Amino acid sequence: MTTIGIIGAGHIGGQIARKAVELGYDVVISNSRGPETLADLVAELGPRARAATPAEAAAAGDFAVVTVPLRSLPDVPVEPLAGKIVLDTNNYYWERDGHIPALDAGEATTTGLLQEHLPQSKVAKAFNHIMSSQITTDGTPAGTPNRRALATASDFPEAAERVARLYDEFGFDTVNMGPASESWRAERDRPAYVIRQNAAELAENLAKAPRTI
Repeated sequence: MTTIGIIGAGHIGGQIARKAVELGYDVVISNSRGPETLADLVAELGPRARAATPAEAAAAGDFAVVTVPLRSLPDVPVEPLAGKIVLDTNNYYWERDGHIPALDAGEATTTGLLQEHLPQSKVAKAFNHIMSSQITTDGTPAGTPNRRALATASDFPEAAERVARLYDEFGFDTVNMGPASESWRAERDRPAYVIRQNAAELAENLAKAPRTI
């Protein structure tokens, strides 16, 4: 069975872990405070989950989810993620992360920053424009009318395809924004951000997103 390494055990990381174990994935989850602080979450998740350090979670995963505050990207382990697909859930909140001029100017993306930090990994945007609580509640079977859709973007087709398969398993359609340089279209304060939309509506909202806000 496929193992997902999750780096970051906050709202998004916890919800992805819950849905993943429900679907039969094995999960190795980590945070910045140490595996012992995740005892309650792991007990809730059951035998398919265990806590570890970020480096251990990265090494254990067949693919990984990085879901840490943007300011913590330099702490994401690099070598254990080499050659692996990495899902990036991040958004830029300057109030939390501090101002990053290249992001303010529309010259970079959060996904691009993670890709630069992980030059041997294949990074794809995922789960960044849905409320964390809805990751486990809003999914519906494939073919459901008006099924909710989520966006991805990556410079690697196989990474975008991995996200699309996971989205489908979680109960969502996929709209592919293209390369990582387009991933800003689904980020905060833009038309596609944290609203429920089907694939056609999502594609429309992504197309009309402003580059800077």
